[in-house]
Amino acid sequence: MAKAPSRRRSTGEGGTLLDIRNLKIEATVYPPGEAPRKVTIVDNVSLTLQRGKVLGLIGESGAGKSTIGLSSMGFGRGGVRITGGEVILNGRDIMKGSIADFRKLRGNEVCYVAQSAAAAFNPAQRLMDQVVEAALEHGNAKRADAEKRAVALFKKLGLPDPENIGKRFPHQVSGGQLQRVMTAMALCSEPDLIVFDEPTTALDVTTQIDVLAAIKDAIRDTGVAALYITHDLAVVAQVADEIMVLRHGKLVEWGDTRQIIQEPRQEYTNALVSVHHIAHQEKKPGKDPVLSVKNVTAAYGGGVIKVLKNVSVDIHAGQTLAVVGESGSGKSTLARAITGLLPPEQGTISFAGKPLPGRLADRNKDELRQLQMIYQMADVAMNPRQTVGTIIGRPLEFYFGLRGKQRDVRVAELLDKIEMGKGFIDRYPAELSGGQKQRVCIARALAAKPKLIICDEVTSALDPLVANGILKLLLELQAEESVAYLFITHDLATVKSIADSIAVMYRGEVVRYGPKSDVLKPPFDAYTELLLSSVPEMEIGWLEKAIKTRRMESAGN
Repeated sequence: MAKAPSRRRSTGEGGTLLDIRNLKIEATVYPPGEAPRKVTIVDNVSLTLQRGKVLGLIGESGAGKSTIGLSSMGFGRGGVRITGGEVILNGRDIMKGSIADFRKLRGNEVCYVAQSAAAAFNPAQRLMDQVVEAALEHGNAKRADAEKRAVALFKKLGLPDPENIGKRFPHQVSGGQLQRVMTAMALCSEPDLIVFDEPTTALDVTTQIDVLAAIKDAIRDTGVAALYITHDLAVVAQVADEIMVLRHGKLVEWGDTRQIIQEPRQEYTNALVSVHHIAHQEKKPGKDPVLSVKNVTAAYGGGVIKVLKNVSVDIHAGQTLAVVGESGSGKSTLARAITGLLPPEQGTISFAGKPLPGRLADRNKDELRQLQMIYQMADVAMNPRQTVGTIIGRPLEFYFGLRGKQRDVRVAELLDKIEMGKGFIDRYPAELSGGQKQRVCIARALAAKPKLIICDEVTSALDPLVANGILKLLLELQAEESVAYLFITHDLATVKSIADSIAVMYRGEVVRYGPKSDVLKPPFDAYTELLLSSVPEMEIGWLEKAIKTRRMESAGN
């Protein structure tokens, strides 16, 4: 195999590796009924990154964080164009290179770790083949040497059975393990720079702490520089040397991590640092629950893999039950059992005092109407070719037969309820922010006038300011409509903000259950203590202290 052209490798800290000057990135939007127009996504942003250092890029959705990160590879996502400025890597402006130069650069000098490792791996190839692919393609190592390097990285990243995990396929490892394998894939080529794009956002808190520690150790031990993109200041405070705050594609503030966390100079940075979680007064349960789950056991694979084991919980009208636990604990499977997507093998589910058919196909229209769902990823929960009005109007037509002007009036009322207004009725999902999309999904659920809404990780992909707005909206709507929520989450701070009662799940079982005030009051069982101690705090050095004081390992991560 031909050897890639030689270049100067990082030999440790010191010296400027990446110098972005006056970067401008634009895109073209096509509003319905209007002429196409250009929008500026990144507006005259400059930054420098030293070898062996980590720069955190933070800001809300749409701030330009990922777009700037990808520019360090000379890459713009579909429809995006780098229209100005310089991207100087290892002393040369990569934007002046050819297509062939970009191919030599990507996966060699600069590597990328995506937010969703599950979507980034080829499900038909073994992990080892994908981890060593870039190193072999660029001629950085022979197969045997690349595999040896990969195994060493698996050990460094704390993966189980490092000698053999590379023989597995992506679906045969957990989410936290797959994210660490992706980090190994980025490090295997021995790059100078890694772009970490929200690498822990979709992970539960216990898995996140493992992955964060592994990433921090790998950065320290290899001397690689990194851009760490996130909307979570508490997370970036654990790994970054400096933090750059962005908003609407512009630089707001840039400084060392301690200064940004402890002495922010700009109003917007201060708002990010001091975002307060909602103080929610716990409500006492009523006499009869709206939903009662009794001794439910559910399994996959024809009953071979027991995922829920003798689960019992109640949800009362106008109240919120938060179901918390790691990935694989059974939270979403419980939701599937309640909605009829996975009929229980044993146990009963009652709704408003009546037994609910186990299979979705056996439920009548009114039973379907009264139990609605809001999903984690609003992007994939809406048809991109339908307008907001059509999306919200569909349940109005299906359940109530509303059409024409009657439907449009009700859609406008629902848009007012979610604080968006009827001006959004003709927009498409692609024209909305992440928070706006989630609000539309909330309005669609409310359109059916349900008694219970299952909220599956509805704020986990949103930045803290937007997530707080969604939580406040849900609480306001609950007070107005007396709707009950089953709130699935791994975020304990969110639980404190919205829950009246809590069920802690571990490996398919409810290990702690009751009113919020009781569940969050010591003494704790080992697993609940692990969850509570794994919630990141905006404190430098918190990660090391949290790892040191852990008394229980997370489940399979």
